[in-house]
Amino acid sequence: MRSCGIIVEYNPFHNGHRYHAEMAKKLTGAEVVIAVMSGNFLQRGEPAFMDKWMRTEAALSNGVDLVVELPFSWAVQSADYFAKGGIKLLQALNCDALCFGTDSQETIDYQQYGQLFVEKQAAVDLLFHQLPIGMSYPEKMAEVVRQLFPAIQEFPPNHILGLSYAKENATYAHPMAIYPLPRKDQGYHDVEMLSEQFASATGIRQAFIKGEDITSFVPKETMKHLNRAISWENFWPFLNYQVTVSTAAQMTNIYQMNEGIEHRLKKIQANSFSDFLQQVKTKRYTTTRLQRLLTYFLLQVRSEEIRNEQEQSMLHILGFTKQGQEYLREHKKNFTLPLAAKIGQAEKQNLFLTYRADQLYQLIHPVEQNLGRTPIRL
Repeated sequence: MRSCGIIVEYNPFHNGHRYHAEMAKKLTGAEVVIAVMSGNFLQRGEPAFMDKWMRTEAALSNGVDLVVELPFSWAVQSADYFAKGGIKLLQALNCDALCFGTDSQETIDYQQYGQLFVEKQAAVDLLFHQLPIGMSYPEKMAEVVRQLFPAIQEFPPNHILGLSYAKENATYAHPMAIYPLPRKDQGYHDVEMLSEQFASATGIRQAFIKGEDITSFVPKETMKHLNRAISWENFWPFLNYQVTVSTAAQMTNIYQMNEGIEHRLKKIQANSFSDFLQQVKTKRYTTTRLQRLLTYFLLQVRSEEIRNEQEQSMLHILGFTKQGQEYLREHKKNFTLPLAAKIGQAEKQNLFLTYRADQLYQLIHPVEQNLGRTPIRL
């Protein structure tokens, strides 16, 4: 069975995501669409609007055949590491093709770009370390690409992810065929509802919070579960507690807590997460970087824990359709990572950060996220 992989978050699942799944099959001729999906905490350092099981159900009802969880240690990361984890799982699943959305208006051969990036890795590393320390990681990578790959000059969010997917995919002996898909109508962060059918996930979340009607932008499976919005504000009391009781020295043990940012965090006095974030944000520490750092701090994540979970990655199946189940039967003997249909005591040892994050998520959304949960079958 020919398969196409997609790397997703579905926060929440909307009509644009259904279009992506449908076009992935159409463009690649795949019989099965496999989604590697972030769990309950996301790439930009945010808790998911809806839990991973709700999003899985919506995906399986709207064009996706198999949903596999992207572990926390890969999911809550910058674009390069997020892409590295997603591609790793799709490669382990023997995917033939990769289809991703792009905001870019440029015509780019992503397959060729990936190959050239790998070939120029030494030059990339050298230039990256020559750039000013004050630049953020995304700014440095954008400048590296501009100088070494002059055909690429724009960097909207999904384009950056696409470039990361392409260069990671090219590191494998048998890279997947790449099929970029231009986003339909709305950009990644657009908040206005300009189309009758398509809107960004950001726009949908903000509209829902304001009490606006979003039924024309999301499938019924998403609407069924949208009974409340989960956001960082729900976790503010827990974060505030961590900031209050931790010393600056203790905070330096947290993954990516460096450059003295811990002292800045200790000085802030705030009454909400949004207020806290606004006060601590700087040009060097962007909102996204800070949200990821604060997620690590909230969960007391250590560097060695990130490394260990990444090394012990496994294929946690969240759900499948009949086609997806057939694909598992046909290919599972050739998968290069362990397969887990449910999380038990043994699997917890491999996915310990993911499990810890889910336990925290359950404090706000009191629904069991792991133990005893079996894949959704559609």
